[in-house]
Parts: sequence; C-alpha cells; structure tokens
Amino acid sequence: MNDTWIALGLTVFAGMATAVGSVIAFAAQRTNYRFLSVVTGFSAGVMLYVSFVEIFVKGVQSLVQHYGDYWGPWVNTASFFGGMLLIGLIDNLIPSAENPHETHSAAESRPLRDPAAPIPDFESAGTILLKTEGLHDHSAHHHKLMRLGLFTAWAIGIHNLPEGLATFLAALHDPSLGVAIAVAVALHNIPEGISVSVPIFYATGNRQKAFLYSALSGLAEPVGAAIAYVAIRFFVGDAGGVIPSQVMGILFAGVAGIMVYISLDELLPTSRAFGKGHDSLFGLAAGMLVMAVSLLLMK
Repeated sequence: MNDTWIALGLTVFAGMATAVGSVIAFAAQRTNYRFLSVVTGFSAGVMLYVSFVEIFVKGVQSLVQHYGDYWGPWVNTASFFGGMLLIGLIDNLIPSAENPHETHSAAESRPLRDPAAPIPDFESAGTILLKTEGLHDHSAHHHKLMRLGLFTAWAIGIHNLPEGLATFLAALHDPSLGVAIAVAVALHNIPEGISVSVPIFYATGNRQKAFLYSALSGLAEPVGAAIAYVAIRFFVGDAGGVIPSQVMGILFAGVAGIMVYISLDELLPTSRAFGKGHDSLFGLAAGMLVMAVSLLLMK
C-alpha cells in the first residue's frame, strides 16, 4: 500500500506541473522559449530511452515467463503498438488547429504578469501575428476565447490520462524509475500550463480562474491513473487484488508505446518550435544521458 501512495504522489507531482506553467506565465518577466525547447527535448530523451531500454524489456521479461519464449515477444510487441494506437486515437479526437502546444508571443503573455501592461490589439494585429509567428488568433470575442481555453484544458486533460497511467505504473513497479518518468512528464506539462492560462485570462481577466483551469487540466493525470488502477485490480486482479505478472507485462509494453508516441508526436516537434539550431537535440541527448547514468547507478 505504501508503494501505491508513492506512485500516486509522483503522478500528482507530474500532473501539477501544468500549474507551474501557469505560474511562469504570470510571474516570469519573459518566457524563455529556448529553455523550454531544451527541457522539452530533455523530457523526450528520458521517455524514449527508458521506454526502449527499460520498460519494453521489463514487459517482455514478464510475458516470456507466462507465454514462453516464442509468444511472449509477440504479445509484448502487440501491446507496444496497442499503446501507440490508444494514444493515437485520443490524439485524433483533438483537432490540430487547436493545438495545446501552440506558443504565445511576449506581447500576448505580458498582461498576465503585469496588470499595467496594455492588452494587445488583436483586432488589428492578430491576423498578422497569426500568419507570421504561428500564434493563437485571439481576435475573437471573449466567449470564443473562453471556449478556446476550456477546449485546450479539456484536450490536455484527455492527453494526460495515459501519461498519468504510465507514470503511476512505472512508479508502482520501481519507485526510482517512476521518479525519472514523473520528472520527464512534469517538464513537458509546463508549456501546456501556459497554453491553458493565456486564452482563459483574456476571456475572463481573472488570473485565479486561469490558474485554476490550468491546475485542473493537470489533475487529470492522478485521477485517471487512480481510476485505471482500481479498474485493473477489480477486473483482472486476483483474490488479494494483486495484478498478475502477465497483465503487468502487457501494461508495461503499452506504456512504452504511449511514451514513444508522445515523444515523437508532441515533445520533439514542440521542442523544435521553441528552440533554435540544435537546442532540441542537445536536450534530447542530455535526457538520454541522464536516464542512462541513472539506470546504471540504480543497478
């Protein structure tokens, strides 16, 4: 039971990083996009390395014990791509035009942290900004902005469900591994918190409400992980509620697929958009190196 609470705590930590992003949007003098590029690439490096070197391997080990040397790897591979399919279907529910990873200019985010700063004139400049910098179009009325902010929060919340399960299961099996994944997920949640706060603030003028919705979108991770874990124990657990090793193997392979998809489809493109030159590659390599050294030290 103690391991369960540790796993849940790490999942809460990872999810609440969206609130950290919201605080940065309100408090930082300016958003350092190159820093976000490096940390997002770092998060991708951690996820990719640990998925292929640790989690995928743990999955096949558990499945070989139950299904044998031939069918075990087949089940593991099918579970891996099943995880990618799951997060792909979830991702397909979110129109790309409302990308929750879209960036915001300094002019857009300045009024969040400085009440005296003028609100940008999106009516005259929004279209130009949209074409030249790839920013959200805030020239709509307030109710449209509120809809955009709520949709972004909802989209991120849905995305965070499998991420929360991945963090929780990894931490449940190995708390030290769970810490690494929780940090990686938390780093990638920071820009998402900014993305929720900006449109909601412009729709309501209320910093507390923008922060609240940002935090709620991150809470989807621990809530989703807890619901999924209870459901798994109820439906496939034994009399003592223990999850069979072959089920854990399938879940581990699926988690590896989910994290690879997130890294390649979300984190690396976002890192490239934020950075310059080889910023994303430096972050990616650093994440892999830190994860590799951590795994060696834990053995």
